[in-house]
Amino acid sequence: MTGANPASSRLVTTVAALRSVLAESTDLLSFTLGGTVDEGTAAAAEAEGVPREFLDFCRVLDGASCGPSVQLFGLEEAEEHQFYCGPVVGSPLELSPEKLFCVGLIHDTPVFLDRAGSGGVLGIPDDHWEWVDAERFERLAPSLEAFFLDRLATPEYAHIALVEDELVEYDDWLKLLRRAGLAG
Repeated sequence: MTGANPASSRLVTTVAALRSVLAESTDLLSFTLGGTVDEGTAAAAEAEGVPREFLDFCRVLDGASCGPSVQLFGLEEAEEHQFYCGPVVGSPLELSPEKLFCVGLIHDTPVFLDRAGSGGVLGIPDDHWEWVDAERFERLAPSLEAFFLDRLATPEYAHIALVEDELVEYDDWLKLLRRAGLAG
């Protein structure tokens, strides 16, 4: 892998474990995990302004559908969702494609890479019903890789996805995590 911030071995190992378990789990949706982005595609996307951090992640995992309410976009899907970064009349948020890059959704609320500030993954605090009405962003993780590894590929996912206790056993993403030894 090339790039200033290539994926960690932990990300590569985690994704490989998830893919292996998914291949053996015919009861789980096969589109849960995306493929990978090749170097040529990544270089072309970077030349068009896609953040390197996102592309480094996509070289290992080009999107993940973590249940019905949490999604990390693959490259193609991310390019289609950058409208979330544009200014919204009446919104107190400083929305700008120069400052943000949309990388996914949690409950139909966009999740962004911070291009201009301290970096990391940004979301909206839980106490807002409509994301455009939020007064600030909340830092969800220091990087996209950390967001995936520490928040989505762990039991923390159930909290983020708002999976009710009585429905935990039916959530396919949690089943995949448990089978891969990533959640109890």
